[in-house]
Amino acid sequence: MAPHRHPKDPGHPRQPRRPRTALVAALLGAAVGTVALTGGPVRPVTPAADAPAPDGPATGVPAGAPRLRAAGAPPTVYAHRGASSAAPENTLVSDEVARRAGAEWIEDDVQPSRDGVPYVLHDDTVDRTTNGTGRIRDLTAAQLDALDAGSWFAPAYAGTRLPTLAAQLEDLRTRGGRLLLEVKGPHTRDQVARIVREVREHGMTDRVFVQSFEVDALRLTRELAPELPLGLLRATLDPDPVATARDLGLAAYNPSDDALATRPGVLQDLHAAGVAVNVWTVDQPARWQALAAAGVDGIITNRPAELAGWYTAWSASGVAR
Repeated sequence: MAPHRHPKDPGHPRQPRRPRTALVAALLGAAVGTVALTGGPVRPVTPAADAPAPDGPATGVPAGAPRLRAAGAPPTVYAHRGASSAAPENTLVSDEVARRAGAEWIEDDVQPSRDGVPYVLHDDTVDRTTNGTGRIRDLTAAQLDALDAGSWFAPAYAGTRLPTLAAQLEDLRTRGGRLLLEVKGPHTRDQVARIVREVREHGMTDRVFVQSFEVDALRLTRELAPELPLGLLRATLDPDPVATARDLGLAAYNPSDDALATRPGVLQDLHAAGVAVNVWTVDQPARWQALAAAGVDGIITNRPAELAGWYTAWSASGVAR
């Protein structure tokens, strides 16, 4: 079966990847050494992400919502499916590599198994990123737990498991970091309620930011968990993004880079309404510079280590001030 291609999917091939830089290589070694691919020792950390966020002009959104970028500050780094250019996407080891690269936020996807357990997976099927086949919603939790989600990327990751949302939340709770959680595809009320219950039971409501292309999923999340901030993903801009943001009670409006480029003025409009703007999925330094200069609040990237390093150099150059 051909792999599913979502508008936000950069089209990762089913073949091994190699780290692009010595920094990523070092991070890979550290992560593999401290996160066993099927479990492993936990080393709690105190993340910078736990520091209180600065107050922003947004109103009517949860206190823990992502804030508008402060003057002179770099945009937030959102690690797309973890450090997905350096480790198998949407796995705990990918999250650990991103965390060690300095990413404050991990972006991952959630979908239900046939028996209703939320799992972290992007595609409709398990074909591309595991040794199995079939739609995730047709497979049971027991079947999903038996899959190898690492060998497709590189032999060193053989035995890596497809994480449940519960496992991911516990990993973030103990090791540190925040979660930009995409509710992938249509969800019923019960399925959204299960996601909300997992977040609450792990004490992560102040460290989870829910986004989706699915307006119904966002409305259900707002109804069931008004304490969770919401972001709307868009491949094309709404006629009036500010009106859409107000209608849905959004903390953030998250367009593709291409979509924002068609009407860059909506960035200022959304900021004036107190709504943050996070752009996906951007891996090129030239675009990082353009987006940072334009004032976006966050960038979702497959290359969090490189982006964090670029931010450091960019800030030190004085351009950010």
